[in-house]
Amino acid sequence: VQLVESGGGSVQSGGSLRLSCAASGGTYSPYCMGWFRQAPGKGREGVASVEPDGTTHYADSLKGRFTISKIAVNTLNLQMNNLQPDDTATYYCAADWGLYGTLSLQTSRYNNWGQGTRVTVTD
Repeated sequence: VQLVESGGGSVQSGGSLRLSCAASGGTYSPYCMGWFRQAPGKGREGVASVEPDGTTHYADSLKGRFTISKIAVNTLNLQMNNLQPDDTATYYCAADWGLYGTLSLQTSRYNNWGQGTRVTVTD
C-alpha cells in the first residue's frame, strides 16, 4: 500500500487544519488506517484510527478536538480543531490489515507508512 499525506502547514493557536491521506495499491481486502504524529525529539504516537467497519479510536488526550474520517475506500481525513503549540509535529498516515481496538493506535503494528506532512502551530 502506498500512502500520500497532504494538508499540513502552519497555523496559529486555536486554528484548524485538515489532513488527507490517499492510499493506492495493496489488495482488495479492507485495511485499518490511522494517523500518527511525531514531535521534534519525541517518539511517534497514535492519534486516531479507523477500522474497516468504520469504528474509530482516538488518543484520549485528543478526543473532542480531532476527528478521523474515511471519506472514500482509499481516502482518510483528519480534521484538527483548536490546535495548540503542543500539536506541532510531523503527521503520518499508516495502513495495515488485521488491526482492531487499541492495537490500531500502536505504531509498531503498522508496516505501511506515508512520508508525513508537517504541522506547525504558533502562539
